[in-house]
Formats: sequence, C-alpha cells, structure tokens
Amino acid sequence: MAKKTAENEELIVDVQEVYSKTETFIDNNKGIITSVIGGLVVLIAGYFAYNSFYLAPLEDEAREEMFMAEKYFKLDSFNLAIDGRADFAGFIEIADKYGSTKAGDLANYYLGMSFLNLGEFKSAIDALNQFDGDDEMLATLAIGAKGDALLELENTEKAIEQYEKAASRNANEFTTPVFLMKAARAQEMVGDYKGAAENFKKIKEEYKTSPEGSDIEKFIARAEAKL
Repeated sequence: MAKKTAENEELIVDVQEVYSKTETFIDNNKGIITSVIGGLVVLIAGYFAYNSFYLAPLEDEAREEMFMAEKYFKLDSFNLAIDGRADFAGFIEIADKYGSTKAGDLANYYLGMSFLNLGEFKSAIDALNQFDGDDEMLATLAIGAKGDALLELENTEKAIEQYEKAASRNANEFTTPVFLMKAARAQEMVGDYKGAAENFKKIKEEYKTSPEGSDIEKFIARAEAKL
C-alpha cells in the first residue's frame, strides 16, 4: 500500500512538473503563440470570406455565362460553343475567365469534347487535361475521350492506356464495357491479341448483358485465333 501511495505521489509530482514547464513555455512565448493563433484565425476567416463573398457569386456568374455555350454544344454547333459570339461567351473564354470555379472547370470538359467532335485532336487533349472535375462519370468519359483523340493521332499504345484507365475507373454497366471494347479493338490494331482476348473475356464475364457483350464470343474467337 505504501509503495502504491509513493507511486501516486511520484505521478502527481511528474504531472505538476510537466504543467509547470508548459506554463513557463507559454509565459515565455506569449507573443509567438498569440501571433500563430491570430494568423490561423485570419486564415480561416479569409477562407470562408473567399468562398462566401467571392467564389460563390463567381460560380453563379460562370453558370449563367455558360448557358448559351451548353445550348449550342447540345445542338452540335461546336464552333459556336467554343468561340461564342458577341452576345455570349464560348467555352474558351469561360474556362479562362472562371477557371477557379466548378463551372469554369466543366467548360474545359465541354471544350475538349467540342474539339474532339471537330477533329482537332491535339486541342481536345489539351483541354481535357485541364479538366479536373469531381464528377466520376464525366471524369471517366474525359479519360476515354483522350483515348479517342490519341487513337486518331495514331498514338495507339497511349490510347489503349487511356481506354483501360477509363474502364477501371468507376466500374459500371454503361461506360466500362464500352472502354474495354475500345481497348481490345485498339490492342488488335497493334497485334496484342492476348491483351485483346483478355479484355473481350472480361466483357463476357462481367458485362454479358451490355450491348458490347451481345456478340462477344465472336470477338474472343477472332483474337484467340491469332495467338
């Protein structure tokens, strides 16, 4: 019992010593601590002010600006969507002017897809590389679209990488089999029949009910016949 009491007293002394040292440190560094805390308060307040009073209104403004460009994009009027007119901004201007907003970022996606549809493949890749959206479906489509552009530029190996990356991201019944099929067809183009067969089989095993899975046995047989 005496031993336990001694241990408790020793613990109390240790705690008091730590408290005393902490108190002394605070007393000796009040200025620095106050400055650090004050700086953090200013940073936090600045962050909320930036989001509330600058970024949020800018986001609304960007969305309003993009309405007409999106309209022409949906009408396949890609040149108008890209460049705009005197009475409305195109995706190039919106992406440049509102790049810090989600709408401005989305403009990069639309811009890339517009260039792709116009056959301006290098410009499409550049724009899509600027897109950093957090929408999983759009991010997946952007990766696949870069694959399409690279394939048109005859950079087939890089195109395959993009297709497989798109297929493995956000796996779902809609985009995954599409990009697996594109990857496999591109692999056939470069003589990688083993890789093609593997991707065709993946469609058969995991996405049999997709449109790509309907005649997949034919594609598997064709690839395996060339191994």
